[in-house]
Amino acid sequence: MLNFWLNQNFNTKILGANLVSISGPLLFFLTVLLILLCVNCSTSEDSVTLEKTAIGDQPTMLNHISQTAIENGDVPLSELIEHGTLMFNVQFNTLDGAGRPETTGVGQSPFRDARTFPDNFNRISGPDANSCVACHNVPRVGGGGDNVANVFVDAEVFPFVNFDGGEGDMFKKDMTLKTVSVERNSVGMFGAGFIEMLAREMTFDLLEIRDNSINLARRTGSDVEAELITKGVHFGKIIAKPDGTLDNSFIEGIDDDLLVKPFQQKGVVVSLREFAVKATNNHHGMQASERFRDGIDADGDGISDELTRGDITALVVFMATLPVPGRVMPLNQYARTAAQTGESLFQEIGCTTCHKPYLTLNDPVFTEPNPFNPPGKLKLSDVSAPFAIDLTKEGPGPFLQKDELGRVRVPVFTDLKRHDMGPLLDTDEVKQQRQIPSPVQGIDTELWLTRKLWGVASEAPFLHHGRATLISEAILMHGGEAEPQRLAYEDLSEYEQDSVVEFIKTLQILPEESTTTLIDPLGPNQNINKASTVTLSVVGGVVGGFFLVVTVLVGLMATRGSFKKI
Repeated sequence: MLNFWLNQNFNTKILGANLVSISGPLLFFLTVLLILLCVNCSTSEDSVTLEKTAIGDQPTMLNHISQTAIENGDVPLSELIEHGTLMFNVQFNTLDGAGRPETTGVGQSPFRDARTFPDNFNRISGPDANSCVACHNVPRVGGGGDNVANVFVDAEVFPFVNFDGGEGDMFKKDMTLKTVSVERNSVGMFGAGFIEMLAREMTFDLLEIRDNSINLARRTGSDVEAELITKGVHFGKIIAKPDGTLDNSFIEGIDDDLLVKPFQQKGVVVSLREFAVKATNNHHGMQASERFRDGIDADGDGISDELTRGDITALVVFMATLPVPGRVMPLNQYARTAAQTGESLFQEIGCTTCHKPYLTLNDPVFTEPNPFNPPGKLKLSDVSAPFAIDLTKEGPGPFLQKDELGRVRVPVFTDLKRHDMGPLLDTDEVKQQRQIPSPVQGIDTELWLTRKLWGVASEAPFLHHGRATLISEAILMHGGEAEPQRLAYEDLSEYEQDSVVEFIKTLQILPEESTTTLIDPLGPNQNINKASTVTLSVVGGVVGGFFLVVTVLVGLMATRGSFKKI
């Protein structure tokens, strides 16, 4: 058959005796190869290894990490990040313990009958998501979220909101979406480790000022007035009395406990761990053992210890080591000049009063757990040793650099303080609740934590509810304490306003392969931007492929012509 095919397609006389002579060995080789393949393709049970494995529905969290193993040094950083990445991305299911059939998001069940399939999911009062990445995915895993992923904070206290005034609504009549909760757009977690450490150092400073003032008042027998200033941020003042009490009526932008709470848009969460334990329960119905106690099936779904202390630590470590945002400068010279002009104008009109370009971190080593964690979250006293990460050299990078004193200037564009933002941003109809016991339970609706602007251009939409789709819209919504800055922006020329926006557009989440926090296509040691590189690569590939095909065709035609001439 092979000789027949060769004779039909080639003139063996033209090709010569060599081609005929190799056809026999070639046919023998192909026959042997075919026999071997047939033997290996046997489907008998004797030739197939039958391994017993789990089949059917399975939990997505197949492995959990022990906090004891972490403290003993048995879990390296890379493994913790890998496990935390899994937890952030995994789609929790019923076999993991997802859902909270007999509890609300705060672990209470006085009004709630068991809510099971298909009534196990509630977009308003939760559980409302199957994974962390469902809400934190813009521009990629760990970022913010679109309006479609907005969450309804504090509605988790209701058994099962359906706006019928019945049991699920705690029999509250005429309840609306605005009166049942506060709507929030998800914000990004990039650089979160630096944010938490800045807040810790600021808290230590404020508590030291408080304690020193109380001690001085006791020694002198006189009132002591002390300004609350840390890292260049002014939080008002306190008046310490000789009897050890404090007059807190002049504190500004922070709770009376003087704990800087850098997370959530009202500034109500002190640590990534507090955020993780609360969010996994409220949004996914996954209960952490440290909050609900070991061996306890708190939500009545038949599963206890749904998330171990080690699992939460891994999730925290993943978030803490997410890369810091940076600057991406325009390639176009006109846009580049505008961005540079806008950076100067941003300062001139007073935006840096609150959006401080840098806060200095004295020690960039992130330790877990946070010493200020509230009850129900792992504390320093609960561990033999905290897990430590040097954020300037450990994790995926790129890294911020230390100065000669070991400090780091963190380009966060915030002061981590609450401010009155005026009537246009006073959109809540109920006060968001604090996470700690307080005489004043809710935070005034016009108060907002200064938005961290690093990375903001990559995380549209903007503002606490995601209603602004343009940077300029967000600026023009400012009022209250920011009224002078908004008016100054309005007084700028159209080019100057666009330049301010162009500057803010440079504050981006960096591409995953970045090795520097400043991407400047026109700067030293910088290649042209990735998009241009990809475009050139594609064009080059197409052109190269075209010439390759032409070359092969020409060669075949030439060879065929040569055969005919022979």
